[in-house]
Amino acid sequence: MQNKLFVRNLSFSCSDSDLRELFTQFGEVTSVTIATDRDTGRARGFGFVEMATQQQAEAAIRGLEGTEFGGRTLHVAMSEPREKRTNRGGNRW
Repeated sequence: MQNKLFVRNLSFSCSDSDLRELFTQFGEVTSVTIATDRDTGRARGFGFVEMATQQQAEAAIRGLEGTEFGGRTLHVAMSEPREKRTNRGGNRW
């Protein structure tokens, strides 16, 4: 069951609570994470929203893909599983 969504083209001023409020109209939001830059702490313009069920996640995609939020057009899709990173051998001390 897939219920984690990838949301891109977020306004840099968008907060976790703003995103949670937007997605609650489609069901129960179990988690929200907005990606931030490690060095500056500023939002990177994308995030993840996890809905309680796959049906709610699909409803959120249908309802929000291509809509405007915070002055920007949202792109909402199912999140792809993250590939496992391997050591590429660089920067060995």
